[in-house]
Parts: sequence; C-alpha cells; structure tokens
Amino acid sequence: MKAMILAAGLGTRLRPLTDERPKALVEIGGRTLLEITLARLRDSGVREVIINVHHFAEMVTEYLRSNDSFGMRFEVSREDVLLDTGGGLKKAAWFFLEDGNHAQEPFLLHNVDVISNIDLARMVRFHGEQQALATLAVQRRETSRYLLFDEGHQLCGRRAAQGETERVRAYREAEELAFSGIHVISPAFLRMMTENGAFSIIDSYLRIAGEEKRILGFRADEYSWRDLGTPQNLKQAEADFKNLA
Repeated sequence: MKAMILAAGLGTRLRPLTDERPKALVEIGGRTLLEITLARLRDSGVREVIINVHHFAEMVTEYLRSNDSFGMRFEVSREDVLLDTGGGLKKAAWFFLEDGNHAQEPFLLHNVDVISNIDLARMVRFHGEQQALATLAVQRRETSRYLLFDEGHQLCGRRAAQGETERVRAYREAEELAFSGIHVISPAFLRMMTENGAFSIIDSYLRIAGEEKRILGFRADEYSWRDLGTPQNLKQAEADFKNLA
C-alpha cells in the first residue's frame, strides 16, 4: 500500500521550534513527527511513501537517507512554492498512478503534524466497502471549521465556527464534524482534481461531493487524536504520548 505525508508547510505555529528545522523533524519523546507518522503507516501495511517538502527540504531528505528510509521506498515531492494540500497531492499524483493495474488501489494521505491511534486499516476497509472516492477521518469535537455529513456519511457542506453554511448537496439533516487530517483516497479521485496551483483539497472534496460522488466521513470518535501544530500541544503530547501511540 502507498501513502503520502503532507509536510511542506512552514510550521509557523510551531516557532521558534521551526526556525532552524522543518516541522517534520520536530521531536516528541526523542522521535520526530515524521518517524512517528511513518511508524503508524508502516504498521497499517504501507511500504511506499511520498512526502512533500519545502521548508528546510534538504534536512528532510538527509534525515531519510541517514535512516535508510526506515526500510520503505521513499520519494520526495519538492515544492518551490507552497501548493497547499490539494496542490501538493496533485503534484505528487504520478506516484499513485505509476503502477498500471495497481493504480486502482486506495492510498493514505496523512498530515505530519497530527498524532492519533485511529485504526487506519479499519478506515481503509470502510473506504473499500463503501466504494468511496475519498474517506475522511472525522470526529465530534470543537474546531474552527466544520464539515457537514448527512445520515449516509456523505459530505454535503462546510461551516466556519462563526460563519455561514455552504451546502453542496441537498440534505434533511447534517452533522457538523471536525476533520482529522487523515484521508483514504482512490486514485480515480486524482483525475477529477481540476483545480490548479495552490489549493485546499477540501475545495476539491466539496466540488466533487456536489457532483453526487461519494466523499465520505469515517467516524473516529472512539480514537485519540491531537493536532501537534503548536508548542503547547507538543508539550501535552509529550505527557500523554504513550496513550496515543
């Protein structure tokens, strides 16, 4: 199975920790965020990974070389200009389309700055059973931006915490859920990404969901999850890392 790790961001919320290194190499308990993410993916059956880089890109590639790529096949997608989540995936799409018949297999997309014990294998099974184009790990918790899902788990809109609701599908009832930065995606989705340049993958999801395609939410309420984007969250993760890993 293949995966992509999103790690190209500047990590501005983690300053001063990211003044001299990329966020992927910030450490918790002596392990980098990149190593922790790779271990989770490897335990879920991933053996081939592409990672996008921008901020201190050479440090990331040297880190991978010095650790023998953690026993995995690794590719690096360099972004001279930050492309955001959607643009970054689109630039790396070749990695998931290169294998002919195997290019039908879903892949994982994972932010480097989140840590969880979400059952990725179970999420992949759900994705396949539901014949989804994309599956997003979501939870009921407070966030600044909510995604809306109907009773059939299908994405139907979004709403900022204090903003108006954007609907892309008709629904009778919808639940507001927080996205966790972990996706399972079928390669067919890549060919539907008509957006160009730097763009959020959420924009693609919403547009494609509005075309009656299956963009689903995987409920991950029972699992632990933490955003590691701030020094405060890193300190908390240090304290409870054993329970989350």
